[in-house]
Amino acid sequence: MSKEDKRIRELAHQIWESEGKPDGAHDRHWEMARKLAEAEALTPSKPKPAAKPKTAPKAAAKPNPVAAKPAPKKPTAPKKPKPPAP
Repeated sequence: MSKEDKRIRELAHQIWESEGKPDGAHDRHWEMARKLAEAEALTPSKPKPAAKPKTAPKAAAKPNPVAAKPAPKKPTAPKKPKPPAP
């Protein structure tokens, strides 16, 4: 069995399971799987991203001096005097 046939078989099985494992739909599942496998073969594969190097734990990282500074406080408006009681 070729790699292509194995892939079609896997896809047909997945389709069969996703439809609740019905009886008598083998030909339809196989045709659907064949079309999916054909589409997969025609689709250009994306290059896999390179593995990221492991970094030191964040606790050991240098503190960010910008993040360490507290935000400046906004000046408060002067309070208005209360009117005299009658």
